Amino acid sequence: MNIEQELLQRCIDKERKAQFALYKQLYGFMMSICLRYCNNREDAQSLLNLGYLKLLNNLEKYRQDVPFGLWARRVMINTIIDEYRKNKKEKELLEYHDFSERNDEESLVEINDAVKRMDVAEIQQHIDKLPNVSRRVFNLFVVDGFGHKEISAMLGMSEGTSKWHLNNAREKLKEYILGVEVEFKSKTA
Repeated sequence: MNIEQELLQRCIDKERKAQFALYKQLYGFMMSICLRYCNNREDAQSLLNLGYLKLLNNLEKYRQDVPFGLWARRVMINTIIDEYRKNKKEKELLEYHDFSERNDEESLVEINDAVKRMDVAEIQQHIDKLPNVSRRVFNLFVVDGFGHKEISAMLGMSEGTSKWHLNNAREKLKEYILGVEVEFKSKTA
């Protein structure tokens, strides 16, 4: 992501046209981050606007030795996590799952075969079906590369709970993907 320093300085100086130009340049990048964490486009748009406002308000804190895209990504993820903490009232019920049932090699081979036949949009649809907290933990761990210690601090949960949500997300994704594989096999048979 190549953002000119002159544009950033004009944004710091509160020039509306420059702020709008920066918004347009960042829109796709920041929206893709928001969509990973939201159930619908309206919520993602709301988060994007909050994140962009936070970015503008803290633009003078940006250090040029850090790539601007990484800094903007971090601001956006922190905004999403802050909003999650504010809305934590909607606690999800945790269900007990027996994870020992599907841990054999045969099911892993079936999952890998199914994933090979899927495109990114199909995989994203399956991720979108995950329970909210499990989806957030999955995205933070798998997509954004955070560790369980960091995730637990960000989301206000224990490391064990973070690990449980990641495992839950993986198991549900296996179920969704194997469900697609069963449908695929029955259609081709």
